[in-house]
Amino acid sequence: MAGTPEPDGHGPSPSPAQRAAAIRARIHELHRRHADEPVEVVSYYPSETVARRHAFGLSGVHVSGVRVSVGDSGVRFPLQSISKVFTYALALEDNGRAATLTRVGVEPSGDPYNSITFDEANQRPHNPMINSGALVAAALVHGRTRTERVARLVERLRVFAGNPTIDVDEAILDEQLRATDRNLGLAYIMRALGMLDGDIEDTVAVYLSVCSVTVTTDELAVIGATLANGGVNPLTGERAMPAAHVRDVISIMLTCGMYDAAGQWFHDVGIPAKSGVSGGIMAALPERLGIAVYSPGLDAHGNSVRGVNICRDLSDHFGLHVFAAERPDDAFA
Repeated sequence: MAGTPEPDGHGPSPSPAQRAAAIRARIHELHRRHADEPVEVVSYYPSETVARRHAFGLSGVHVSGVRVSVGDSGVRFPLQSISKVFTYALALEDNGRAATLTRVGVEPSGDPYNSITFDEANQRPHNPMINSGALVAAALVHGRTRTERVARLVERLRVFAGNPTIDVDEAILDEQLRATDRNLGLAYIMRALGMLDGDIEDTVAVYLSVCSVTVTTDELAVIGATLANGGVNPLTGERAMPAAHVRDVISIMLTCGMYDAAGQWFHDVGIPAKSGVSGGIMAALPERLGIAVYSPGLDAHGNSVRGVNICRDLSDHFGLHVFAAERPDDAFA
């Protein structure tokens, strides 16, 4: 379909279909470029994922339902710390904002995600995107048993993703439970300080169970788009979380979601996001789109090297930064 003539006579403007094709071509080109460029990888977690070092998936979902997938978008990987977003969301729903805030703060810690430091003035973890805060959030999720609490969290993730088959990978969970001394120690310290209640092993198991849920970038982008769409899955129309809590969740993603590199991310990329040490990044730009990237090579902060780099380029090219002066294209629309 030919474009309509430009008013200044310089030729036809692109049609919507042509514009969409150009956007998709640019996304594919960015993916190819970042796939080919060497990256400075500090670590892989777990170390066996070095065998997947070339895996690189990118997916996007616009709130209109338009989707794009590039590369290894069907490869499954564990959520790891990305799960903290949904544990916090359900804690907010179960307890309300005021009660949740008394137990876990909203300030960036400036320390690594597994640091044993607290907001001593308020006797609580700094925020729910670090391990201490996520453990408190897991303890705040309602349920009579560990199994019931995990089931509620998994079911909510299924609604976010629009996929009823998403589940805990038991092999990954068993491996995490065998290597969780630091989380156990952190939880016992918090209970001794009056920050955490209940059975410590149950709380740690709930937290690690959600970390062990596996997703693809295609699924994770739908989850991000659901957050961007005010808590309603744009593909199914089903509400995944109350609208009243979406603002709180997205705010904490923007300020605390990228470990102790959150400030650099905010400055360079400017999209609310959460990363995980498996190499995933989920981003949600309110009223626009969700983005998901998977590439297991990590930087010194535990963030995907390729993931950070391509998100920076996507933000620059499509004007996705929350404070962007111009938005030249509406990505994926």
